[in-house]
Amino acid sequence: MKILLLHSSYIRYKPLKKALKKIEDLTGKEMEGKEIKEALVVMTAVEKGDSKKSVKAFVQHIKEVAEQVKAKNIVLYPYAHLSQNLAAPDVAVEVLKDAEKVLKKDYSVSRAPFGYYKEFELKVKGHPLSELSREIKPDLEGEEVIEEEIDFKKLLNEISRSRLDTSKLKENDHRILGQQMDLYSFNEVAPGMIFWHNNGLAIKDELINFWKETHKKNGYQEISTPQIMDKKLWQISGHWDKYKENNFLTYYENKPAIIKPMNCPGGMLVYRNGTKSYKDLPLRVGELGVVHRQELSGVIGGLFRLVQFTQDDAHIFCTEEQTEDEISKIMDLIDFFYKKFNLPYVLELSTRPEKRIGSDKDWDKAEKLLERVLKRKKVKFKLNSGDGAFYGPKIDFHIKDSLGRSWQCATIQLDFQMPERFELEYVDKDNKRKRPVMIHRVIYGALERFIGIMIEHFNGRLPTWLAPIQVRVLSFTDRSVKYAEKIVKELEEEIPNLRVDTDFKDATVQGKVKDAELMKIPYIIVVGDKEEKGKNLAIRNHGKVKLGVKLDGFIKDLRKEIEERD
Repeated sequence: MKILLLHSSYIRYKPLKKALKKIEDLTGKEMEGKEIKEALVVMTAVEKGDSKKSVKAFVQHIKEVAEQVKAKNIVLYPYAHLSQNLAAPDVAVEVLKDAEKVLKKDYSVSRAPFGYYKEFELKVKGHPLSELSREIKPDLEGEEVIEEEIDFKKLLNEISRSRLDTSKLKENDHRILGQQMDLYSFNEVAPGMIFWHNNGLAIKDELINFWKETHKKNGYQEISTPQIMDKKLWQISGHWDKYKENNFLTYYENKPAIIKPMNCPGGMLVYRNGTKSYKDLPLRVGELGVVHRQELSGVIGGLFRLVQFTQDDAHIFCTEEQTEDEISKIMDLIDFFYKKFNLPYVLELSTRPEKRIGSDKDWDKAEKLLERVLKRKKVKFKLNSGDGAFYGPKIDFHIKDSLGRSWQCATIQLDFQMPERFELEYVDKDNKRKRPVMIHRVIYGALERFIGIMIEHFNGRLPTWLAPIQVRVLSFTDRSVKYAEKIVKELEEEIPNLRVDTDFKDATVQGKVKDAELMKIPYIIVVGDKEEKGKNLAIRNHGKVKLGVKLDGFIKDLRKEIEERD
């Protein structure tokens, strides 16, 4: 059973015509309708599984709320729209009649007619308890519960159908390379979500470690906020209405909540958790937050368009005087990241959209401030009118990959509105409370999409520090296995966390090298009788072969390459 309790100044309702054939007839007077003032209206949907046993819990819920709001009048109003799992009409009528009978001992009770199309008008009071919803589970104690029969083999067959159609994909497509390099997979049980394999997770972890290390050096704190948060939070931020068709809704204790689509609101609650002084600003707070957004199945594609992804958000809270300098520092940080991956970029200044929050005065100030920073940095930029966020203008960074494609990844958004909505404050030098300015920014954007871009940008041949397998040692013959194992041991001892594996299977060296090349492994070491005798290595690096390489020298160069992320 589902109920919605509304403490109302009045309710007026009027039966119009029958909705069911077998239902009690009303007299002419009853068809004229009723008005009940100062009532607790109980919109009720009786569901399958409910019975006379449900009445006790139903009445108890009503009495608890009526006592809290001090209501003397109760209106039991059949309201099928609350559920899609409705009980048979005769069961529903009996439940409502029995509840009416019990409640009449303590309250003035009206029962709106069952089985009729009705019109109603009510005015709900404005206090916190004026709108409450409840779900009453049927009590099945003592009753035989019929378990659903499950055909496990049939279900397993249904969820095992996901196959990658490569017929229309280019060879360097990240979906083909991901399969070839054993990085990740997808399955219809979780559309638009990634099943990370060991190799793919290595890439993701390296990008995260680089992000964390760099942000710590640049004065950022790191936080983590919950995955599910109450509807109220998203109403304050504006995301409830702005992105309602993309939000995943859920319920906890009958209260609506959203599975996090954005990191920003949670970050603002962290800011609000303690008093801030001007000495605490600028406060730079980063979060690698997992977010969920509903997407149509037709637009989901590999790592580029997902339902679940990780955003490398950061929010900077600062004074107006600090804003330009902070934006300039963010631009330098983005430049540092993109140069690391050899990604050229162009800039766009995106201004106010038609649907927005905040005053024109704030928008004027924010747009001029961003333009001033761009000109001060002496960078070229294109004006993108009307494409700003609903809360503020932004600077977008469009990177260009090795295939000539443009991707909008990093963004810097200037926000005067969220601090106002969330009543964020800091105490200034003069001991007055002021609003901070908020800067939203991402660098990778969606981490998973950035990985897809990188895989295609480098055609799978990622820099050594990012490669899922950095070194593979091959044996020329069975005689070479012991010497190869000795090399692996020394590599692991000298370079902690090195991702090294072996291929000692009984196959030709050419076949083993081909397998390693398909996996895009940066360094392939081949060990045979000649190498063992000379105490050296034959090394293949992206198709180029070096013979007679000393292990000590190789370890020194490899360690430097990985540590410096060359």
